[in-house]
Amino acid sequence: MIRLACLPVLLPLAAIAVDEAALLAKKPAKWLSAYGLFDNGLAQIPAEGVTPYDLATPLFSDHAEKLRFVWTPSPASYDVDEAFEFPVGSVLIKTFAYPEGAGLIETRLLIRQEAGWKAWPYIWDAEVGDARLKLAGARFDAEHEGQTISYRVPNANQCKGCHMRGGEITPIGPKARNLNHDFDYGDGARNQLTEWTVRGQLDAATSPPESADWRTGGLDDRARAYLDVNCAHCHRRNGPASNSGLFLTFGEEERTALGYRKRPVAAGRGSGGYDFDVAPGDPETSIMIYRMKSPEPGVMMPELGRSLQHEEGIALISEWIAGLK
Repeated sequence: MIRLACLPVLLPLAAIAVDEAALLAKKPAKWLSAYGLFDNGLAQIPAEGVTPYDLATPLFSDHAEKLRFVWTPSPASYDVDEAFEFPVGSVLIKTFAYPEGAGLIETRLLIRQEAGWKAWPYIWDAEVGDARLKLAGARFDAEHEGQTISYRVPNANQCKGCHMRGGEITPIGPKARNLNHDFDYGDGARNQLTEWTVRGQLDAATSPPESADWRTGGLDDRARAYLDVNCAHCHRRNGPASNSGLFLTFGEEERTALGYRKRPVAAGRGSGGYDFDVAPGDPETSIMIYRMKSPEPGVMMPELGRSLQHEEGIALISEWIAGLK
């Protein structure tokens, strides 16, 4: 569990019940506290029934730390490959923070309403002790290991850029392979799939896949896990980048779809003058690595969520490409 050491240590307030009516309202609340998701927002102490969780492989977001929580009015339907099917009234909560200086930056809500998922960004105001709705997004300067980061809070429409699949907004992270590991709940570490089931937030997990952790295991599994989380929300057969022909979901088996000696659909500055998305044995002439390294809008990949290079991710994918024959 992430501990925000730079934040004030606050005692929990009286337990606050989650406000289901607020979650289902067509108009988002002005303040995050209106939903009753936290007993203490600044300390990120969740309300009763709101469960913290983490992912084996998270999306890289300029080194921001993330605290994740889930609330469901009834169990989500288990899926062995894709994000679970959450019932109406569910909410996925993700707070971004830089403990070294800025502290809490924003909390994003993904709420399952009758008409589908809604994405709302809330920006933290430490003086008020609450986070305010900011549909237009914002930019902040943050610090990480002595480096100044221009952190971007996406506007409500930009959230769709990553979460759109088959024409609808959908969750990305809460998949069986990303949750099948132990999490420290404060009173002990337990498997998250089991814990969600015990808490009534998930149907029984049948034949759960191995945990997809980009930091441990075999090279191919690590690289595929990284690409699945950082790229496949767009680069999939029913995603926003389906016209690219580059499909990077964890279970993709067709080598050409994974970029192997695949020429780009459209040449230009996005290709860097290179011939193949993935040039086996040669990461430095692979378009995938070129775009992962680029800081230039219109070239960089992913398009949203980062302004810096992810050195560890680039090293991993470079090693993977270098080993391809």
